[in-house]
Amino acid sequence: MSPDPRITRTPTSTSSRPGSASFSATTLTGSTLTRTEVTSRVGDRRIVRAAVWGTRAWRATERAAREAVSWAAATLRPAGALVLLTATAGLGLGIAFGWVEWMVAGVIALLLLAMSVPFLFSARSYEVDLALAHERIVAGEGVTGQIVVRNDGTRTALPGRIDIPVGAGLVEFGVPMLRPGHAVTQPLEIPALRRGIVAVGPATTVRSDPVGLLRREHAFDDVHELFVHPRTVVLPSTSAGVIRDLEGAPTRRLVDADMSFHAIREYAPGDSRRQVHWKSTAKTGQLMVRQYEESRRSRMAVVLGDAAAEYADADEFELAVSSAASLGLRAVHDARDLDIVTGSEIPRVVRGRLRAIRRLPAPSRRALLDGFSGVELLESTMPVEAICALTAETADQLSIAFVVAGSRVTLSRLQRAALSFSADTTVVGVICDERAHPRMQAVAGLTVLTVGTLDDLSGLLVRGATS
Repeated sequence: MSPDPRITRTPTSTSSRPGSASFSATTLTGSTLTRTEVTSRVGDRRIVRAAVWGTRAWRATERAAREAVSWAAATLRPAGALVLLTATAGLGLGIAFGWVEWMVAGVIALLLLAMSVPFLFSARSYEVDLALAHERIVAGEGVTGQIVVRNDGTRTALPGRIDIPVGAGLVEFGVPMLRPGHAVTQPLEIPALRRGIVAVGPATTVRSDPVGLLRREHAFDDVHELFVHPRTVVLPSTSAGVIRDLEGAPTRRLVDADMSFHAIREYAPGDSRRQVHWKSTAKTGQLMVRQYEESRRSRMAVVLGDAAAEYADADEFELAVSSAASLGLRAVHDARDLDIVTGSEIPRVVRGRLRAIRRLPAPSRRALLDGFSGVELLESTMPVEAICALTAETADQLSIAFVVAGSRVTLSRLQRAALSFSADTTVVGVICDERAHPRMQAVAGLTVLTVGTLDDLSGLLVRGATS
């Protein structure tokens, strides 16, 4: 017989005598080993597939659980959660212990939940168009608009409600039953608002059952910004007499070349030959040159302190904002170069080590008033004298500076603020105090106006122009 090819005999030296030999146990090779390796690989693949499938199933279950919890949190109202708990406890205890009353209570609670579900349908079938009559109003005024609700779905939409946030408030509208393609228009009336930038929207459709167990909301993306401008008063152009500064007016500084001729002096090394006055040179017999007064364009700064500690209350701050805005409007109307500066929010951890100011845009009346709409009282900011110091460092050649502050700012602090500016800058302090009578006083070269109402500002400026 021929030997089996699957059996291999291997000689071993088990005997100590030379020439002796024996054969060891047999070892399976060939197709049997290959078949074992294939079986092992298939088993490993099944284990890997089972592990991957288990991981995917766990992630899907976890995702579904999160979505279910999110849906329940957004849909279930407190009454609905109580009814769901009643249904679960009633059916569970009733079936476990055979209590008929508990089973009836659970079935009734479950029916209530089931009957509330249809009221949640068509929450996204609405198309809402919100329009305001004006996007800019004055503080103390209201605004009107309209809201158009259209059913873009293919089924009739049950009655619902639309909520429109207006700042911190809320305006509600009832929407009747709408057939597909039909729309309803309702007027929107927003009452008087305080100064600020008020967000109107987004419109939110609210679907809820009559009992109030379930609730679904869908918010649209349409948000309107309503700029509520501060109240302002028209200041007369004669107020320029207070600052004694017209556009292109000469200053006390003498220069070698400008528009306003001042005098003739003797030639000094370094003077330009173009400034030589030849007639005077011929008369005197020595070189004489022209000398001019520097003329520069009128530049005005309005500095508004916005630290909460400098004002008695919020109404006093509103008076200060209105006064600063009125001065800025007068400057824009007179085509002056204008800087409007307020304090900036400074983190408490770096307060005292960081200086920061905020400049409001003033290219036009609208931009100026929009900027004043966003000015707010700040708890952590620089005092008004520090704002003036930083303004003087960063502004070029100011002709006049108005410093508007609250009643808690003393005259000594205003004097320190005025010393921050150069000697060529006229500084006028405006103290807003609703409990004080209007008056004007001069303190060591500083003109201080005290206003109790916004109309006092115009009268004081006229008085200063005539005095």
